[in-house]
Order: sequence, then C-alpha cells, then structure tokens
Amino acid sequence: MYSFTNDYSEGAHPRILNAMMETNLVQHDGYGLDHDHCEKAAQLIRNEICQADADIHFLVGGTQTNLIAIAAVLKPWQAVISATTGHINVHETGAVEATGHKVLARHTPDGKLTPAIVEKALKSHTDEHMVQPKMVYISNTTEIGTQYTKAELEALSHFCRQNDLYLFLDGARLGAALTSPVNDLTMADIASLVDLFYIGGTKNGALLGEALVILNPAIKPDFRYMIKQRGAMLAKGWLLGIQFEELFTDGLFYQMAEHANRMAGLLRTGIEELGFPFYSHSMSNQLFPIFPDKLIQNLSSEFQFLEQAQVDEAHHAVRLVTSWATKESEVSRFLELLRQLS
Repeated sequence: MYSFTNDYSEGAHPRILNAMMETNLVQHDGYGLDHDHCEKAAQLIRNEICQADADIHFLVGGTQTNLIAIAAVLKPWQAVISATTGHINVHETGAVEATGHKVLARHTPDGKLTPAIVEKALKSHTDEHMVQPKMVYISNTTEIGTQYTKAELEALSHFCRQNDLYLFLDGARLGAALTSPVNDLTMADIASLVDLFYIGGTKNGALLGEALVILNPAIKPDFRYMIKQRGAMLAKGWLLGIQFEELFTDGLFYQMAEHANRMAGLLRTGIEELGFPFYSHSMSNQLFPIFPDKLIQNLSSEFQFLEQAQVDEAHHAVRLVTSWATKESEVSRFLELLRQLS
C-alpha cells in the first residue's frame, strides 16, 4: 500500500537529519535565540526575500502559526476574511475562533480571494454592531491546489493597503507554489506585497517547522510574548533553525518542491490522457481528479488517498498529493493500475 494522502508522510530529507545528528551534542542557547542556527537561518531567509529588516520566527506547525499570527495582529473586535476553503476555516478545529476572532468565510470559484470578494465582505460589515474586518488571509498554494499570479497578488495587496487591511499569506505549501510550471512570483515578490507570511517546512521535506516572516513594522514589537503565551516557544528552538538553515543554504527548499511538482505532473498527464476531468485546475503537487466511485474503491486496494468532494451520485473528486520523497516508480504503478481499471 503506497500513500498519496499528503506531503508529510515521510520523515525528513537525509541532509536535514544528518545536520541534526552532527550537532546533537553541541550546546546551544534556547528558545530560538541561538546564533549558530536560528540566526543563520533567519539571515538566509532575509537574503532570499531581499528584506534586511524582516523579523523571522520559527514555529512548529501551520495551525499554530496561523492562530498566533492572527491573534497577535487583530484587536478583540476584529475579524479575518478567508475563502470558504481556507485552512483556518475548515481544517483547524476553530483555532482562530478560539482566540476570539471570527473567520469571515467567502465563497470563491477557485479557492482564491479577489479585491471584489473582499470589498463585498467589507460592505456587509458596516458598524460597531458587527465584527470589523481587518485581515485578509490567503494560501499559496490554496487548499485546492490553485495559486496566485503576480498580478492577482499585486491587485489584492493594493486593495488591502488602500483599505487599511493586513494581508497574511499561509505558505504551508509555498514551495509547491514557487516551483510550479505556471508560477511567476518569487519569494521576494511575496515579501514586498504582504504584511506577513510563512514558509512551510513540514510539507516540504523538513521534520517539522514553519518560518513566520513579519514585514510590517507595526506587527513586530513584542511578538515573542504572544508566541510564549500560546505555548509555541520551543525550548530547543535550534532544532527548527537547523532545518531552515539546510533548506536555504543552497536551494534544497526549491529542489524538493520541484520534485514533488514533477511527480504530480506525471500523474496529471497520465490521468488527462485517460480522459478523466479534474475538480480544480492545479499545477502544483495536489491533484483532484474525478473518478467513478467503483474505480475509487478498486484503486484503494493498492493506494491510499483522500476523497475531496462528491460530484454526483456515482463520482467523487479525490485528492492525490506528491512529496519531495515520492517515488516515480509508484507514480507509474498508480497510472498502470488506473489504465487497467478504466
């Protein structure tokens, strides 16, 4: 049984594990304040985004990063706008709401927010009897595999700045977005257009960890207090720093994401050649083909994957996810079984 369920089924890239082993008995300052790894990793990220004064905080996971960032930025009466498919809306067990901030979910045809959608949300919250929209939350790639173009992100950024809204980008799968064959954004572009974003390590070959990048000076002061209060300040913080140091020393972050996208590309081409449609137009490492239910049942005897949505009485969209460690031989085996069953 081989899994296409997610992109974090495997442990970590051997280079990361080796780096952790090599420093295992070296003593470090705790809580992310070590200069040996956390500060080096932070500087590598600052160089990558061309923002020398960016604040970098290393956190354990995506949900933790989202709720801490949103709780730190918003005042008690303020809310965050998200696509209905957004991770904070459907996959975080109400974590943001538990901090006291409402998620204003808006339907989008492709998982992406636009200025028009955000403007409509603003116009429907007019006075102090309602929560005040103050942040726009987006993901790149989105939860259905789509991604923002530079023009789309520029338009959204311009609208947010015109309307005094914070723009926060969830980058749990940022590697997949930046190495997609249709991508026209760089990490430096993103840093110039948002107030804060994070770089996902968990879903791109790290053992665990996300790097939160804060660009807006108004958000920077006392942020570590929020991290500590929310139980997210890892005593052995250097273990996160080591991983991001490896990811950004010589392009390993992009190499692993490119592999995941290449494996997804092979799957996509093979599925298209067999005539199956897709639930969303994804050119990244998440694919959502629509299969007959009987075919899904038969494929499940050899492969693990998730059902995304029911399309009609006889068909479901499934989610196939590739990773930095996906084997091309297993992609070929999946496509061969699909051909045999079709």
